[in-house]
Formats: sequence, C-alpha cells, structure tokens
Amino acid sequence: MQIESRHPIDAIERAIQQDVGRNIGALFGCCAGGLYAAAAAIAATPHPVLGLITGFYVPFGTPPAAETDGPVGTALLAAGLSAAGVRWRIATDTICANACAAALRGASLGKVEIDAVAPGGEATTLAAAWAAQGVTTAIAIERCGPASDGVPRNMRGLDMLPWTAPLHTLFAAGPWDTVAIGDGGNEIGMGSVPRALIAQHIDNGAAIACVTPARHLIVAGVSNWGCFALIGALAVLRPDWRTALLAVLDENLDQAILHATVHNGPAVDGVTRQQTLTVDGLPPEIHHARLRAIRDIIGG
Repeated sequence: MQIESRHPIDAIERAIQQDVGRNIGALFGCCAGGLYAAAAAIAATPHPVLGLITGFYVPFGTPPAAETDGPVGTALLAAGLSAAGVRWRIATDTICANACAAALRGASLGKVEIDAVAPGGEATTLAAAWAAQGVTTAIAIERCGPASDGVPRNMRGLDMLPWTAPLHTLFAAGPWDTVAIGDGGNEIGMGSVPRALIAQHIDNGAAIACVTPARHLIVAGVSNWGCFALIGALAVLRPDWRTALLAVLDENLDQAILHATVHNGPAVDGVTRQQTLTVDGLPPEIHHARLRAIRDIIGG
C-alpha cells in the first residue's frame, strides 16, 4: 500500500498540540511524528482489529465517576472505525464501564460488549481473548498507568491503585502493536518519554510519570483531541475509509457523546471533578475548534 505524504498529518498533530495548562510543550517536541507513525502502522495493517483501552476514574468527583476525557474520544473513534468496517473491542475498569457504555450509545453504536476488569483483578484472561480474536493493535486513550514504584497516580499525585485495573499489562501481553494517547505524563505510553523530562516540566512529574511505553505515542493538549487526530490521519492515509471517518469529525456527534456520557454514565470533568458538559475544564466550543481545524487541514 502506498502511504501518502505525511505533511497534512504533521499539520493535524500540530493542531492538537496546544498546552491547556499542564506545561507539556516539551513532551510535544519529544514525541513529534507520533501521530503519523501510529496512523501509518494501522493503515498498513491487513484486516486490522483494534483493542481500545480507556477510562480514568475520579474517586472524589461529584459524583465519583469516570472522567469525560477518554471515553468520549474513544467512542468517536469507535464510531468512525465501525463506519469504515474496521473491527474493534473496548476494555476498561468495571467502575468505568457504565460511562464507556453510555459514550458508545451516544455515538449510536448501540449495546456493545465491554471487556471490564475490576481494580485489583488481572487481565490475563482478557489478553488471551484478544489474541484469539485477532487484535492487531492495542490503543490506550487517557489511561492511567504505573509509575516507577508500580503505583498509578493521577495528576494530583493520588495513588489510583484502588480504582485502576491493571490494563497496562495488555501492552506487553500480546503479539499486537501498541499505540497510546495521553496529555499529562501519567498515562500508559508515557514510558516512551524520558522520565526526567516529565519530572522537569510537569507538577508531581517524578512521582506520576508512567513507565509503560508504547511503540507509537500521541501527545495532545487533551487526550480526546488525540482521538480526533487519529481519525483524521487515518482518513488521509486510507482513501477507502475517508468518507466514513470524516463523517464522525462532527461537532453534533461529539456533543451527543459527551451529553450521554455525562448524564447516563455518569461521568465528570477530570479537572473540576464536576458532572458538567466539559472536558479538562474546557467547554465544548474549545474542543469543537480542534475538530474543525482537523477537517480544514484534510479538506473535508
């Protein structure tokens, strides 16, 4: 398969690499080109089957629930993949499963079987199931991963082990390629970034830096934007998927997913910890500007 010029994809990557207050500019530079590498690997895979991993619990939210960043972007990506005829599965914690299910329903995907693992459980059986089902790429999206001491932490430095299933083990458990999307340094995939860089630039960086690497790492200002960008990049590289993927880069669909996730999950904003129609403290118009920018770059 001939892969087209990476220029528009690099432009898409720049569009999502806008710091929203975490001081992650150095991570953008370190991981430049990650979007193209991830999309090219998926686009070149015969008969891809994607294993999507998401869900980040907010234990002191009002109410305690999964955060909106992650499930919303994952559902939009899943909608595009389904429309393009690409098979996928989704894995999360048992305590984030309702939010993920609500997000998928908001994307008009109906009732979807979710691979849910309990905090304190193990993912060995799930890894075997994914291998049997022919998963070719595991994609972690805004998924808390272990620091150097084995403890997953949120951006505030809180020990998240009581609320986090060990889904990071899926990244080393199968024959599949690995892609990760993150925005803060504590997510699965950030082990591909020098720990000292995260420690130098990000609050609590030395304590929270995840050590689980990914073959391809996409760093975005907000992790949902990384999903937007991956959809756009795949539309560039796979003309046969283009129409289906561009159709989901739609503000109304994104808003419907967010509304369903927040109200039916429930889910909360990970920054404010409130049950509001925001992601990382930002209103929908900020996120929708990223969608429009990506569409404009592609010309869709």
